[in-house]
This record gives sequence, C-alpha cells and structure tokens, in this order.
Amino acid sequence: MSELVSTVFILFCLLQIKHMFADYFLQTPRMLAGRATYWHLGRAQHALIHAIGSAAALLLIGAPIGFILTICAAEWVVHFHIDWAKAHHSETCGYCPNDAGFWRAAGIDQALHQFTYIALVWAWVRFSTHLA
Repeated sequence: MSELVSTVFILFCLLQIKHMFADYFLQTPRMLAGRATYWHLGRAQHALIHAIGSAAALLLIGAPIGFILTICAAEWVVHFHIDWAKAHHSETCGYCPNDAGFWRAAGIDQALHQFTYIALVWAWVRFSTHLA
C-alpha cells in the first residue's frame, strides 16, 4: 500500500474520532440549546471545536499550516450551516426524538458531515500531490 493511501486512511480515522468526540462528548448545554436561531454562539463554538479537531488531524499527517487554516475555516462555515439547517428544519416541523422526521434530519446531518470529510480529504490529496 502506498504512503498516500495509508495517510488517507489515517486521516479518515482521525476525522472520525474527532467527529465522535466533538458531536457526542464535547457539546455543552449552550451548544445544544436554541439551535434553530441562525446566529447562535453555541453552534459557532461547536463548529469551532470541529475545526480545531480537524486542524489537529491535519497537523498530525503533516499538512502545511496555510492549507490547514484555509480548509478548517471552510469546515467551520459548512459545519455551522449544516447544523443550523437541521435544527431549523426540525423546529419548524416540530420534530422531537420520538418522531421519525427528527431521526431522518439527524441522519442527513451526519451524512453531510461525512461528505464534508470526504471533500476535506480529497482537497488534501489534490494539494499534497500537486506539491510532489
């Protein structure tokens, strides 16, 4: 297996670990309350935790700082908006955890975050292979 392929697998694993902690262990009450409001400080902080975690993962594989800052700023914006859309939709529809629509929205939210990681890794591969 090539070094590039190994690094891609490692990066995906690091991003999955980061996602698990940021979404399920590190959310505070401020991050969880009032999320259907567009500008929500808790959601901004939550997205920042994701961006910082992704930055750490990218640092561990040796990505350059300029790339890390650019891609993690983009991730912050995307993560903020994915979470807002889910919360806004769920609140507008009146969904709660007992409703199938709540879980469909949560599933779409998680899938979109995973597609974000695919895009992040794709961008790193494109960037790193153009340097070689």
